[in-house]
Amino acid sequence: MRPLEPFAEVLLIEPDVHRDDRGFFLETWQRDRYAEAGVDGTFVQDNLSHSRRDVLRGLHFQNPRPQGKLVQVLRGAVFDVVVDVRVGSPTFGRWGGCRLSDEGRRQLWVPDGFAHGFVALSDRADFHYKCTEFYAPGAEHTLRWDDPEVGIEWPVREPVVSEKDAAGESLEALREAGHLFGEG
Repeated sequence: MRPLEPFAEVLLIEPDVHRDDRGFFLETWQRDRYAEAGVDGTFVQDNLSHSRRDVLRGLHFQNPRPQGKLVQVLRGAVFDVVVDVRVGSPTFGRWGGCRLSDEGRRQLWVPDGFAHGFVALSDRADFHYKCTEFYAPGAEHTLRWDDPEVGIEWPVREPVVSEKDAAGESLEALREAGHLFGEG
């Protein structure tokens, strides 16, 4: 497990994959081993999304009732992105991204205080995430995926975005509304 730049708290996890001519085996979660590395939470909900190529989902976060997320791709490939939405953090407003796929089997730990999203790079992408808090629609906020203040370099020119995600707010608007972490 190693940090995803530029964040110390977001962890890129390389599980031990045991392969042979029959296929492969890996542990996707082992409480004690993950806790030692800093992924210490009680998971209360698992989610699975299916997307076609160029579908962009996010950037979502909950406040209050923040969700830590352990994410991985079960089929296909995505470009996964996190944005620090913790006011006062030295990395506030900065983003980090990585490719996750069913070939590498890597996972990403996204702790509280980060907006999260991804774009599908393959014809189909099945994306799984374990959450430390239940989905709370009234606490969910969407950071606009193309906010110029954040400046994410998405690898897709014309992503397919839902109406909800297209209506996401800028980092500045979310800050002015008091929706970010570390305010008040």
